[in-house]
Order: sequence, then C-alpha cells, then structure tokens
Amino acid sequence: MIYVLEDDDSIRKLVVYALESQGWQAEGFALPSEFWEALSQRLPELLLLDIMLPQEDGLSVLSKLRQSQRTAELPVIMLTAKNSEYDRAYGLDRGADDYISKPFGMMELTARVRALLRRAGQSRREPEYRVGPLEMLPARREVRAAGAPVQLTYKEFELLRLLLEARGAVLTRETLMNRVWDLGAERENRTLDVHIRTLRAKLGSAGALIETIRGVGYRIREERP
Repeated sequence: MIYVLEDDDSIRKLVVYALESQGWQAEGFALPSEFWEALSQRLPELLLLDIMLPQEDGLSVLSKLRQSQRTAELPVIMLTAKNSEYDRAYGLDRGADDYISKPFGMMELTARVRALLRRAGQSRREPEYRVGPLEMLPARREVRAAGAPVQLTYKEFELLRLLLEARGAVLTRETLMNRVWDLGAERENRTLDVHIRTLRAKLGSAGALIETIRGVGYRIREERP
C-alpha cells in the first residue's frame, strides 16, 4: 500500500491512478488528519507527501513520522512546488528519502517509487560491520556510534551501509548516487552532500570516519580517527 498526502484533488487522483496502473495499491488523502487516522490502522510501504498542506505542512508531518519508532524508517518522497536547492536540502535534512518538484511526469514518479520500494524490500541478510566506534547490524537495521543507538532514515542507512561495505575503498559520487538514488547521471545534484552532512552529524564523533576524497567521492576510514 502506498499513501498519497496531497491536498490538490487533480494531482492526488492522477498520482493514485498512475500508481494503481503500475499494479500498486494506493490511497489518497487531502488532509493530514485523514492521513493520521489511516496510518493508525495500517502502515504503508511508502508515502508520497506534499509540503503545502492545510492543518499542518508536510515538513511537520515528516518530522512526526521520523520521531516515532513505528514510522521512523517509512520511505518518504516529498512532492512540492518548492524546487530551489535550499528547499530540497531542507527537506532532505528533515528526513525525506527523495524529493520530486512539481510539475513532474508520471513515468519519473513511478520510477522513483519503484526504485525506493525495491531497496526497501531487499533481503537484510548482510554481515555486520564494525569500524572503530561505529557499528552496523543490517539484519536488525541497527546503527550504534560509541555504543549509543543512532536513528537513520532509509536513504541514510543505505548510504552508510554501502560505505561500510566498501570499507577503505573510495566510492565515487556517481556510484553512490546511482546505487542509492538511481541518479548517477545527475552529478550536480546536492542530495548526496546533504545526506553525508546529516550522517556525520547523527554519528557524532564517529562521523569523522566518513572521509571526503575531494573531486572523487567518499570512503570509510580504516582506523578510528
């Protein structure tokens, strides 16, 4: 099930139709109150969330989702007419997994949804990773820094997992964008930088393990900094 929280009737109905035409179940909501009521009954696989909403804005909704253990890892794609780099970065900093600016094509939308759902449904039978004060247990979706649990969004978790998996090796920006967002060709996109910055902040002192290789990409340092 995919939820669509969008107050514009024409856009909401079009998005729901596009999703259902691809074989997904979808349900649309015009008001946050309707969405919260449905969420209390059923947790969706993904949420398409508009920013400009009555009752409360989408960023407030996103913040509440990330603060709840039940919905902290719910994949969220923001749908908004705000398309400046600042607005995109702000939404991603608040925990959005992806960001699509209006107007958007239905093919692009369904491709983004498909990519995010594919990753969310992947097997979690990965090995455990430990580097200095940083620990990741993918099967449990747990991350700890200096023994303290760290709450990450789905995209942040996947990004950190890739870096740990390639520990010591440099992953290029294009590789990371392609494997996490399917956007390898969009090299000017600042999404990666926003997520790296947020990761470092959430990991505290362990964030220094994520090393920037200027002009190339990022890697996890072998030794504790």
